[in-house]
Amino acid sequence: MSAVLATAAAPAAQPRMATAVALLGTGVVGGAFLKLLNTPAAGSVQLVAAANSRRQETDPARLAARNLREQLRDSGEARNDATLLAALDASGATTKVVVDATASAALATHHAEWLAHGYHVVTANKALAGGELAGWRALQAALAHGAVYGDTATVGAGLPVLSTLRRLRRCGDALLTLEGVFSGSLSYLFNGYDGSRPFSALLREARELGYTEPDPRADLSGDDVARKLLILARNAGFALGTDEVQVEGLVPEALRALATDAFLARLEELDAPLAARHAEAASRGCVLRFLARLNQRGHARVGLVEVPLTHPAARLYGTDNQFALTTTRYHTQPLVIQGPGAGPEVTAQALLGDVLALG
Repeated sequence: MSAVLATAAAPAAQPRMATAVALLGTGVVGGAFLKLLNTPAAGSVQLVAAANSRRQETDPARLAARNLREQLRDSGEARNDATLLAALDASGATTKVVVDATASAALATHHAEWLAHGYHVVTANKALAGGELAGWRALQAALAHGAVYGDTATVGAGLPVLSTLRRLRRCGDALLTLEGVFSGSLSYLFNGYDGSRPFSALLREARELGYTEPDPRADLSGDDVARKLLILARNAGFALGTDEVQVEGLVPEALRALATDAFLARLEELDAPLAARHAEAASRGCVLRFLARLNQRGHARVGLVEVPLTHPAARLYGTDNQFALTTTRYHTQPLVIQGPGAGPEVTAQALLGDVLALG
C-alpha cells in the first residue's frame, strides 16, 4: 500500500532557480531597485554584486545589508567590472543579468559587449539605444547572440510604450506618426506654468522636489527627450541618427557653459522669453507643452509648441508622460499611453519587471 501511495504522490516542488544580478549604480534609481530586491516579488533574484562609480561589493553578507548604499559610499573594493562579471559567473545561476541603473554614456558602450558574451542587460540608461546610430546597430548585432536587452525603463519610466510598439510591429502594423510629452520634469513644469508665477520659481520648486536633475539644464536642453524619441523611432524601424532630430532647447546660449551654481543663480533670465511665449499662446487660446514629434517620413522634432486646450497634452497632470501612436490600424484615433513618467520607484519597478521576465 505504501508503495502505491508513494508512486501516486505528486512530485516535490523544485526550488526556483535564482537569477543572479550585478547592479551598476546605487543612486536614486539603483537605491529604489535595492529596496525592491528585499520584497517577496524578487524572491527568485539573487544580488551577487553591486557598485557605484568608485566602489563595489561582492561579499554576500555585506550585499544583504540594508545600508548597502551607504556602505559603498565609504568602503568596498575599487570598481572593477571584470570582478563584477566574475561574481555573476561564480553564482551558478542559469540567468545572469547586468542591471545598469546609471546614466553613464561610458558604461553604456559596454552593453553590446556584455550581451555578446551571454549576459542579459537590463537598463534605464538611454545612452546606447538613444545615442549614435552606430551604437544602436552594434546593440542589434549583439542581440543575435541570444541574450536579452531589457530596456522598458529607458522610455516612460516603465509605461508599456516600447512593448506596445514592438507588439504592433510584430503584428504587421506600422507607425505613421508619434507625438507626446516624454519628460516627467518638463511635463510638471509646463502643466503648472500659467503665467501667474515666474518660470524660474516653478523650476526651483521642481528641482527641490527632485523632479529635475541637480543641474536642470539636463532637462531643459531637450536632449533627454531626443534620446527617448530616437529609441522609439528606431524600434519602429526608422534608422535615425542623432543629427536627424531637430532639438529646440530652453537654455539660452549665454547660460549653457556656466557652472551649475552660476546657472542656478541666473535662472531669472529664463523668465521673460517664456512669459512672452506663454502670453502669445494664451492670446490664441493655447497652452505651451514640450513635445516630441515624429512623422512617417522620419522627420523628428523636440521642442516647445503651442497646443489648443482640446489637445491631449493640454490635459496632463503632474509628471505625466503621454505617447500618442498613429499607425496603419490605429488611424482614425491614435493609441494613447499615459501615466506617471518620472520617479525612482516606477523606474526601479520597470527594471525589476525586465529582470523577472528573464527567469
